[in-house]
Parts: sequence; structure tokens; C-alpha cells
Amino acid sequence: QVQLVESGGGLVQAGGSLRLSCAASGRSFSSYPVAWFRQAPGRERDFVAAVSWSESSTYYADSVKGRFTISRDNAKNTVYLQMNSLKPEDTAVYYCATGQISGWYSATVAKSLDNYAYWGQGTQVTVSS
Repeated sequence: QVQLVESGGGLVQAGGSLRLSCAASGRSFSSYPVAWFRQAPGRERDFVAAVSWSESSTYYADSVKGRFTISRDNAKNTVYLQMNSLKPEDTAVYYCATGQISGWYSATVAKSLDNYAYWGQGTQVTVSS
């Protein structure tokens, strides 16, 4: 079992920055890919970014490319999401997710919620205009 805890959310003005953290406890997730998803009120949970276990592959939603950066520190069992140039439409609860995934960690695989067995409780990000 892997327990995930997100932190770093908050209220920020448009154009500002936040760094989210996803810390794992229990079993190490250093050999698992990790993804961030977000869910705004009344909307489905959407893919944001993902990183393979070795950081050799990273994937981003088109809406955040060039503004968000995902990274991981396996020694600290933590994954980060650096969010710059935030927009009001980035307002959502942000979740990290992980799990053992067989085969190639492609963009298609990374973006599917069903591929992740472990989820955090989420952290709220609110961007004011």
C-alpha cells in the first residue's frame, strides 16, 4: 500500500506561482510513475501532468504546457508540481496518483485515471483574477 499526501495548495492571484508536493508513505513509489490530476466543481477529474519512475518521460496537458513542471525526488519519496503563470481556470482540487503500471508508460497510459491504484486526498488551488 502507498499513502499519498498532497500539500502546497492555496489562494494565489492570477500570474502567480505555487508548488505542490505529493509525499508518499508506506511502500516506496520510487519505481512507480506519478501523475497529477485536477477537478474543478461540477467537472470531471482531468489529467494535468505525469512523470515516469526514472523521470525519463514527462507528459503535460496542453492547457498547462510551458507553465507547469513536474519533477520527482525519489530519495525523498516526493513528487512536485511547479505551477507558474497561474490562471483562474487552473482553480481546482489537485490530486496526485500512482501505482504499478505494466508495459510502456506512454502518454495515453499516463492520462488515464483507471491506471492508478493509489490517490491522495487532494489539495485546493484557487486562482483569483
